[in-house]
Amino acid sequence: MDRNKFAIIAICIALVMILGQFAGVRAFVERGNNTEVDSFAFRLLTGLIDGEDSKVTQVTGDGRDTLSREEILLREIRQAAIQRRVEPVDAVVDRVWKAIPGYNGQEVDIERTYEQAKRLPKDTPIPYVYKEITPKVMLDDLGPQPIYRGNPNKPMVALMINVAWGNEFLVPMLDTLDEMGAKATFFLDGSWLNKNEQLALEIKKRGHQIENHAYSHPNMSQLESTRARLEITKTKNLLQERLGVENRWFAPPSGDFNQQTVKLAAEEGLKTVLWTVDTVDWKKPPASAIVSKIDSKIAAGSLVLMHPTASSRDALKDMVKVIRSKGLTLGTVEQTLSSDRVEQP
Repeated sequence: MDRNKFAIIAICIALVMILGQFAGVRAFVERGNNTEVDSFAFRLLTGLIDGEDSKVTQVTGDGRDTLSREEILLREIRQAAIQRRVEPVDAVVDRVWKAIPGYNGQEVDIERTYEQAKRLPKDTPIPYVYKEITPKVMLDDLGPQPIYRGNPNKPMVALMINVAWGNEFLVPMLDTLDEMGAKATFFLDGSWLNKNEQLALEIKKRGHQIENHAYSHPNMSQLESTRARLEITKTKNLLQERLGVENRWFAPPSGDFNQQTVKLAAEEGLKTVLWTVDTVDWKKPPASAIVSKIDSKIAAGSLVLMHPTASSRDALKDMVKVIRSKGLTLGTVEQTLSSDRVEQP
């Protein structure tokens, strides 16, 4: 055999061996990914091997399937949706904390996520779009129950400021809340509102929630039902007439109430709310003591009781800083006790 023929045979043998090795690598890669195509790099590799840009060959348990890139993207989103789903939490009546609101879960909105993702370059991370899942049991389903806190899974805290006196401290506190970009819930005593309508309108103008603190600051548990109902309804009507506020929450003066109070408030469409953490600012503690208490006791779902006092005025800015430093968002009572999700900043 002359040298030319020998060279041709050697080259052919080498080509066969190279092609065999390449095919073996591909088979190995495909066997290692026989359930789902996970990475853009693998999808690109298989697309190049198949010699086309719009189709990808995927090996499944049933054999080889040729899928479009959009079909593989949709499969990837559906698989991720299973892993990313967060189940909702039902509202419950706790032995200690009484009514605790539920908290929405969330799931991937597959259709909206797919529509956004398919328009992006192939190496762009998928921008997942979510929708909320409501609990099977909501706060309204629990019947007339007092509420002391929000759901501990919700990273939000509310400041509830009961107002029956302390006018000189209100505007400075409003200014601090404005400076910090925070909102609070003010529970107004009806007799105070009667005398201080312009100040109440200023609270509303600043964007804060305004609710019911009875009319004459009585001990609600000591009142017969007719008088107790009047304390609630008189302030409820004033909030609507003077401020245009639709009243939804009732905070009993001094935290004094009984089941009759809760039931009467519920009959008027109001939920009875108390507090998780008490600043006890009416005892005139130093501002540092209030901030220290917030630092040690605040947690997701906490409702913080305050009044317009010098102590709270001086502590307010640092209170907000401490709450936010713990990854908690400040909201109103309405927001904190809703089941709506809030993401940590």
